[in-house]
Amino acid sequence: MKRKQQRQQAQFSEAKSKKISEEQLYEQILTLCVEAGPESYIRPEDVAMSLSDEWQGLLGRIRIAAKKLAQGGAVVILRKGKPADPDDFKGVYRLRIATAENRYVTEE
Repeated sequence: MKRKQQRQQAQFSEAKSKKISEEQLYEQILTLCVEAGPESYIRPEDVAMSLSDEWQGLLGRIRIAAKKLAQGGAVVILRKGKPADPDDFKGVYRLRIATAENRYVTEE
């Protein structure tokens, strides 16, 4: 019975998180990054908690939105304090507003 309740709760959380549009995710990431400034960063959890009480269900969508924003040059994904390749990052990450100085540069 407990597994059924957990599954129902997860489905409810997922349904609630889907009410938040992709545009809202992009806007909130950019807003928080701008507020933090070019010398600081934000956590994906900060974005999620600012949008919903059921924030855990948003983390996957925020990761995807952050990746798209980084690919477009709007934000920088940080791993261990350094810019990371938005197409190839794993684990814990942070976000920073992109500037000419802090963008990820591919080594050719």
